[in-house]
Amino acid sequence: MPKISIFIYLTLAFLFLLLISRNPSKPSNRRHRRLKLRSTFNFSDPYHHHHQDPIVFDPLVADIERRREDKQWEKHYFEQAHPEIVNHADHHDSAPAHEAQPEWEDFLDAEDYLNDEEKFNVTNRLLLLFPKIDVDPVDGYVSVHELTEWNLNQAEREVVHRTQRELDVHDKNHDGFISFAEYEPPSWVQNSDKNSFGYDMGWWREEHFNASDTDGDGLLNVTEFNDFLHPADSKNPKLLQWLCKEEVRERDSDKDGKVSFKEFFHGLFDLVRNYDEESHSSSHLSDDSTEAPAKTLFAQLDKDGDRYLSDTELLPIIGKLHPSEHYYAKQQADYIISQADTDKDGRLSLMEMIENPYVFYSAVFNDEEDDDYDFHDEFR
Repeated sequence: MPKISIFIYLTLAFLFLLLISRNPSKPSNRRHRRLKLRSTFNFSDPYHHHHQDPIVFDPLVADIERRREDKQWEKHYFEQAHPEIVNHADHHDSAPAHEAQPEWEDFLDAEDYLNDEEKFNVTNRLLLLFPKIDVDPVDGYVSVHELTEWNLNQAEREVVHRTQRELDVHDKNHDGFISFAEYEPPSWVQNSDKNSFGYDMGWWREEHFNASDTDGDGLLNVTEFNDFLHPADSKNPKLLQWLCKEEVRERDSDKDGKVSFKEFFHGLFDLVRNYDEESHSSSHLSDDSTEAPAKTLFAQLDKDGDRYLSDTELLPIIGKLHPSEHYYAKQQADYIISQADTDKDGRLSLMEMIENPYVFYSAVFNDEEDDDYDFHDEFR
């Protein structure tokens, strides 16, 4: 098998080099698009924001963005934690006594690096990344499954990085764990009105904390804390049950402790349907056309036949009410393949990826230049 895979990649590389050598002077039919790093971190709600952005395809680009975000985050945290020093510095036009250690970004603009073909050549990056994605099976093609797993791995690395950063801040005694007493809800929760999502539902409260505490020792390690911040991605049964209870609490308009069909139909069913049919727009459908399938699903979930849904009965659909990182990774994989799959065989060859490089780096395009190109921006 190793010899076969090596032969496949050597053959593909040879064909690619042959193609280039036969067209050395062929002009590009597409002007070079300048890559631009995103500013994705949302200080008002960093825990839910990651689902709104595309997953960065290239781990090298992700690392550059992560370093920039870390520096931005450190500055923000320092200003929040030590306002007296910041105010003093502002009044005296001088920086705080602490001097940050210089990093390579201080001496080199990262966007210039991305746009220097000698240092960051997109084609060479795809040649390097292709065999790392084509692993299950190694057959010279990238499938939806392989691309989904690749995207998921990139997303999980980003999420765990942010979780570890948050744990370091809240871990007051530096023992590698967080107790409920140590944890302080983010400022966007403290300053929000109590009817807003994420506060009234019970997020950041002790019940949420305890549900995340898998081993019941009263402390959250980095894995448990990651579940606490991102319950939709957790495999912890206690936390998923808690998530179901919070859905009942939010949807239960008459406060009888359960969800009626009316409460289900005018809230939960749209989320389930949109999960199942991504392209379906509920705004163009009447209540009459959706009530029948809603009743069918409601009846399937209502195991005890009491015409109400309890938190336990919501468990089969909780993953559709709160989509996981896998859902978004699959969504992005489907989009990428739909754009780059030239022969429409449902998978990508190395040549198809090389011929459609901007599909993979679309998340970091400079928006100011988009008008000149026929390019989809769903994942911008």
